[in-house]
Amino acid sequence: MTDAPTPEDLPNAALPNDWGPRLADLAVRRAASQVMGGPEKIAKHHGRGSLTVRERIDYLLDPGSFREIGPLVGSVPADGLVTGWGRINNRPVLLGAEDFTVLGGSIGSGNTAKRYRVAELALQDHIPLVMILEGAGHRPAMPGDPIHTRAPSDLLAQAKLSGYVPFVTAVLGASAGHGALTAPMSDFTVMAANSMIFTAGPPLVKASIGEDITKEQLGGPQVSVMSGVIHNVAADDKAALGVLRDYLRYLPSSAWHYAPVDTAGHDRGPRVLDEILSVVPTDGRKLYDMRQVISVLVDNGSFFQVQPDYGETMITALAHLGGQPVAIVANQPAVKGGAIDSDGADKGARFLQIADSFHLPVINLCDNPGVLAGSDAERAAMLRHGGRMFAAQVGLQTIKFHVTLRKAYGFGGCIMGMLGFNNHSSSWAFPGATLGAMPAAGSSKATHASEDTTVLLRQAELESSYRSAQGLGFDDLLDPRQLRNVLLDALDVAVARRAMQAEPVQRVGYLP
Repeated sequence: MTDAPTPEDLPNAALPNDWGPRLADLAVRRAASQVMGGPEKIAKHHGRGSLTVRERIDYLLDPGSFREIGPLVGSVPADGLVTGWGRINNRPVLLGAEDFTVLGGSIGSGNTAKRYRVAELALQDHIPLVMILEGAGHRPAMPGDPIHTRAPSDLLAQAKLSGYVPFVTAVLGASAGHGALTAPMSDFTVMAANSMIFTAGPPLVKASIGEDITKEQLGGPQVSVMSGVIHNVAADDKAALGVLRDYLRYLPSSAWHYAPVDTAGHDRGPRVLDEILSVVPTDGRKLYDMRQVISVLVDNGSFFQVQPDYGETMITALAHLGGQPVAIVANQPAVKGGAIDSDGADKGARFLQIADSFHLPVINLCDNPGVLAGSDAERAAMLRHGGRMFAAQVGLQTIKFHVTLRKAYGFGGCIMGMLGFNNHSSSWAFPGATLGAMPAAGSSKATHASEDTTVLLRQAELESSYRSAQGLGFDDLLDPRQLRNVLLDALDVAVARRAMQAEPVQRVGYLP
């Protein structure tokens, strides 16, 4: 018995039961949905160095995995938004991508329905949502357009994803208005270097407040990174899409899963970190780059830094340790001596909550002289932003480790999770780490201490890590060269708590 013929095997006229005309009509309509804005607009898009919407989807997703949702929606091709599902790193994702070649990627009623649909499915099916942004916001209603009273906004569906499924965006061109609001709703956003994002574009800014400004000045990478709206910047479309793929490989598909272990990495076992002694000076006043410590510590020396150009006193990074995805929060002594500023604390707080939502073990690497002081810091609400990160630390329900490398003073230590009784799986310090309400020099001046008292304060400071360990303030003091091995053992013990299936984190209260 031979297999039944398929439509590809037979001319349409030869298909049984008069299916030929119906399938031919469907093929014509489907082809019309694929043309985007036509050859002229596509050529113009390419001339700006940008990929078309369908080229972007093909580049982002695993080959051959895309299945479109709603291609026949609207009276223009795909109604300016291509939606569907596919796979990234062989794991399913939902996707929506604005098509700038069709009415400037603007949003109509059909477009809105598709945006809502993919967000709804992402939550329903427990898989990540990816949005690719390049559009002008809502398009003006035209006579004869359907009126949708009480129609659901896609932002409602997107907001419900928070803490449940990873939600990531890429800005690849100019993104304005309603579409641009998708970026701050998401967990992570990357933009191409030739892109912009703003509430309203230059013409509307000129009309509303009389300001003459270019798109780049209004919402280019320099502005968007400085404001914290955009997390990372990439050279072009392909690089930005590659960043999304890389980011997602550290995360689970949802809060109902644990992140997959990297079994392909060649550097998953124990090793002694001889290099760390050359990186970290014992003199707490000398600067060094904490990223070198992270590189020495993690598998293959590879880590993914989130928001590297914002709040640079704090490093937030994803990495693998023994194959396990982990979230690293670290002070950066190379910037402001490691003193925590408002932007750094704000960045750290948000990163901690995302890590907690998706059950990533958190490793705190602490080396700071406290929070940033002075009038500029007070005007930037350092206390409130510091309190925000402290609240995020206290609220962590995931596996948590703390390491003090050289120093932890005052609220700076608290923000980095140094306090005891704070649900640590383990807590350590390097020998000679200095602790206290403030450095001995500052304490001496603040209390007008005598010279003899100042010497005693300094001696007590140098002994503080041992005193803390004697009182079990730390579980142990470590030879820095054993840091990776100790963390590997502790992580192996801690993940044993995962006997039950993962569940979304339940939170009460709110951040300061």
